[in-house]
Amino acid sequence: MSRYQSSRRIQIETDEDPQPRFDNETLDDDGADASGGMKLRLPNSNVTEDLEPFMGVKVRRKASRHRDYIGDYLDVQSRPYLMKILDKQGDRKVLFADKVLKFTGSGKMKRRILLITDFAIYIVDPNTDALKRRIALAAVEKLCLSELSDNFFAIIIPTEYDLLMASTRKTEIVTVLADAMKNASDYELEVSLSNRFEYNAAAEVVKEVHFEEVEGGVKTKITQK
Repeated sequence: MSRYQSSRRIQIETDEDPQPRFDNETLDDDGADASGGMKLRLPNSNVTEDLEPFMGVKVRRKASRHRDYIGDYLDVQSRPYLMKILDKQGDRKVLFADKVLKFTGSGKMKRRILLITDFAIYIVDPNTDALKRRIALAAVEKLCLSELSDNFFAIIIPTEYDLLMASTRKTEIVTVLADAMKNASDYELEVSLSNRFEYNAAAEVVKEVHFEEVEGGVKTKITQK
């Protein structure tokens, strides 16, 4: 299965302070471009002609049609602080590792490392090397994402607060999580495709994400209910 990229701009609107816009450019070490705005790095331009699951748009591959996902984009084995976190939990098999953007309960964007193993999801702060959150795969109820070519996805955890994140590798993340859940417990993870969904951003804080296809890209609006 190939890696997905979108070449279209994404606009974000929230009911709080205006947030920076994602563009198809590269993050520096602090997650910002020359103008100070937060940006997402796109993977290399290798996409497939087929309609991939959870993606919502058809794209074309320039190279092989059967190139596999890489999974570990950070080379976790070479990062002692990440290995220490996993060793402490007795968890070593990394299925996915990459930098993502995580949205806080107040609507701010934080740069985080997302690790997915065959047992859990890890959220790590790359600036402090600290584990911010560990979520057992068994606690995940479903994934929410739009049918459009945006980078957003929500992980719904009924016993805790949910996660809203953005990644240009959204398709791969969703696929890895679905496969991991099936392999671990033979449970078919629910993947909800809708251009409007809700998530619990914090205790008693419910937010709605609304996606709208506009000229040149997808406009994303996040509001508190």
